Amino acid sequence: MANRPIAPHLQIWKWGPHMAISILHRATGDGLAIVGLGVLLWWLGAMASGEAAYTLFQETMGSPIGLVVLVGLSWAFFNHMMSGLRHFVMDIGAGYELDTNKTWSILAPVIAILLTAAFWAVIMLR
Repeated sequence: MANRPIAPHLQIWKWGPHMAISILHRATGDGLAIVGLGVLLWWLGAMASGEAAYTLFQETMGSPIGLVVLVGLSWAFFNHMMSGLRHFVMDIGAGYELDTNKTWSILAPVIAILLTAAFWAVIMLR
């Protein structure tokens, strides 16, 4: 038994940005599916229910908490998209070099933040 290899587990692996962005990709996908779907269904239901229900939706989403939810959803979308593009490139066999993988793992959330800021700047400045 002493000569058997040790199975790799989380105590052995050195955490890096590629592991963090992979976990964040899954978390943002779940957030978009749960929270995003809830907001979408509420919006559709409010439109179908009439003016009073839609006004309530607009007031809620226009409040500070509603804006935090909407900005969070847009950041989750852009982060998930950038991470998905990173995974797509890796699926075609490129980007597995350690430096390239680490660079794109760091750039994906940074680009997502920049895209979110640009998206909301366009919305707020209209």
